[in-house]
Amino acid sequence: MMIEVTRDVFQLAQVFTISRGSRSEAKVLTVRVTRGGVTGWGECVPYARYGETLETVEAQIRGLPSMIDRQALQEALPPGAARNAVDCALWDLEAKQSGKRVWELAGLTAPGPEITAYTLSLDTPDAMKAQAAQHAHRPVLKIKLGTPDDMPRLEAVRAGAPVSKIIVDANEGWSAETYATLAPHLVRLGVALVEQPLPAGEDAALMGMDRPVPLCADESCHDRASLPGLRGKYDMVNIKLDKTGGLTEALALRAAAQAEGYDIMIGCMVGSSLAMAPAVLVAQGAHVTDLDGPLLLAEDRDTPLRFDAAGVHPPDAALWG
Repeated sequence: MMIEVTRDVFQLAQVFTISRGSRSEAKVLTVRVTRGGVTGWGECVPYARYGETLETVEAQIRGLPSMIDRQALQEALPPGAARNAVDCALWDLEAKQSGKRVWELAGLTAPGPEITAYTLSLDTPDAMKAQAAQHAHRPVLKIKLGTPDDMPRLEAVRAGAPVSKIIVDANEGWSAETYATLAPHLVRLGVALVEQPLPAGEDAALMGMDRPVPLCADESCHDRASLPGLRGKYDMVNIKLDKTGGLTEALALRAAAQAEGYDIMIGCMVGSSLAMAPAVLVAQGAHVTDLDGPLLLAEDRDTPLRFDAAGVHPPDAALWG
């Protein structure tokens, strides 16, 4: 078996800004695993917030033994981007070799489309109102906040998209006091949920606080080992394959989180349709799906995911799985 890793860059349709900074392109790693003349592939997005770079993740992948399987991979690499790309490539390889779809191999029911959120970039209130108005036809809008000046932005988005469901991602940018102050206004403006209001290392302050708007753990939730630390703080978990380390752990985390009473959100980094394809399987029946990465790109993979009024559709076999 041969494992190959390459770097790919996808230009964004416009500059994308969150509280941590801006970007104009998505830099990803593509992994191809070839065995018996058949090749499976997967994609990951190394994320600086978790101490990852293209170089360190590529080194992790290149350090793997050539004959590794999915079970051994779970022990060989920690949760994160490197394991994600290889895990998804191995799933795709198995599907191609067996002539079955990944959802069949995983014992899942046939997937269908899921309504996905569309993310608005952090900007001035006027610019965000214009963005919201442009996308007011979308059923769910996600707002990137996490600054001292968030209320004018939130008010502007609601004015621009009066009917859309709004979810807020604070990207660890608030304090407990800020969240408590904003909470009544979030309710007034019909915000459906808030992702990661506090830094992951400081979210103990959420214990015992009123949560009039459901809170979703993002940076605080990576894999099943994260679940004990979330009790009493969050109502929902955001499952991203680049955090879980692939589809294998993502499916296991979803089952474990649901068993503990958490609602499920399926999220993504900014990547191509290849990165989103496995996540569509995990998103089936999720409370919130946020797999809009390809919608933010100016270019994408061949045979990209299909997005329409029904949502994001499962991948064609020509793309993945």
